[in-house]
Amino acid sequence: MPGFVQRSFFQRIFVHNIGLKVVSLLLAIGLWTVVARDPIAEVEMKVAIEFRNLPDNLEIDSASFTEAQIRVRGPERVIHRLGVADVRTEIDLAGVRPGERTFDLTGRQIHVPQDVQVVQIIPGQFHLSFDNRATRVVEVRPRVTGSFASGMRVARVIAEPANIQIIGPRRRVDAVEAAITDPVDVSGVMTRASFVTQAYVPDPLIQVVHPTPIRVTVIMEGAGDEKK
Repeated sequence: MPGFVQRSFFQRIFVHNIGLKVVSLLLAIGLWTVVARDPIAEVEMKVAIEFRNLPDNLEIDSASFTEAQIRVRGPERVIHRLGVADVRTEIDLAGVRPGERTFDLTGRQIHVPQDVQVVQIIPGQFHLSFDNRATRVVEVRPRVTGSFASGMRVARVIAEPANIQIIGPRRRVDAVEAAITDPVDVSGVMTRASFVTQAYVPDPLIQVVHPTPIRVTVIMEGAGDEKK
């Protein structure tokens, strides 16, 4: 009887569904073989730093360190398929106030696929300034260029619309004198001509609220004529 019990136990454990168990064993061995043969590789990539939860009334007042250089390690088959979209760097700005602040950049802010490990982050820290958001209406100043015919000069330049609204960090918005247009070439114009162009503010941290084409009309006159 004990021998029969032992044989029954053996059959239940090792013989029952033996085909399925053999297949599972072969799959496990195959997977282990693939993993064991897959060498480890490293790669460096530049990743844009994403800022989350910036308070609605604030603007970032500095543009330094908007990218991080990340070096990652993992199975070669994974590293070869790795793209910039697979690695994300996120900084939570919830609760920041106007002024300056230093942020640590560690593995906790880096999101990578499974089996990939972050081994180096440059920079390890970065510094940002914050200012209250401000809007303001400024004048549009057209830029007129070109070679005028002998005896001709620009009598009048009209921009439509004449003003645009800008938004950005208060300190920078207050420093803007005017928005300027892309150059308008009036070479060969004898009387008047209109051009459609764009206006912008050179400061990259200031945006035009509602970008719209600017119509610039240039009126020419003879050097001896009286301005109209």
